[in-house]
This record gives sequence, C-alpha cells and structure tokens, in this order.
Amino acid sequence: MTHKTPPNKFNAGWLSELDGRTAIAQVMRERYASFTNDLGGVERLSYAQRSLVERALWLEFWLSQQEQALAGGSDFDVGKWTQAANSLQGILSKLGLDRVARDVPDLAQYLAGKGAKQ
Repeated sequence: MTHKTPPNKFNAGWLSELDGRTAIAQVMRERYASFTNDLGGVERLSYAQRSLVERALWLEFWLSQQEQALAGGSDFDVGKWTQAANSLQGILSKLGLDRVARDVPDLAQYLAGKGAKQ
C-alpha cells in the first residue's frame, strides 16, 4: 500500500510506503540518501542506525508541518512541538553530527580488483 504523504503517526517502514511519484516522496528519499551518506553510506549503517535515520526524517517532517500550521494561524501545541524537537535532537546526537568518510580503496587496491574482474 502506498501513501502520498508521510503518516501522521510514526510507523516503521513509512518511507518505503510513500508513492515514489510524489514530490514529498522524492524529497524524503533524497534527504534519506543525504543523511546516510553523511554517516558513511547506508551499507555501513546498522539496522538500529537506519531505524534512527528514518525516525529523524519523520520527526523533521512532523516538526515542519507543525511550524507551517503555526505560521498559518492553525492550532499549535507547543508542548508536543518541544517534545518532538527534543526527540530529534537526541536522535541526531546519538547518530552524530559529523560527516563520516566512506571506505574507498586506494589506487593499487582498485586496480587489483579491476584486473581480477577481467
């Protein structure tokens, strides 16, 4: 089952359930790629780290929706917003804010691997 927007309540796997044709799905997948690349690439991340990335993305989306509601004069629960912002900060702190270099082979390793494939 695909959805046009992220769910109102977090559920694991929500990102893969977004309709890839929608602009929001494309933006969220780009953010996921950026986030995981900053952590050294998705292939280096544990399940727990990938889960935290997905949660951080959802919280970021939810917070932006709440801020848009506030700007538009709609109901705004500052307590829920603060709790979500603190949760996002905790997740980001756990994952780390610094970029992590990818494992890239040196030239000799690359050439040796390329020669083995031929």
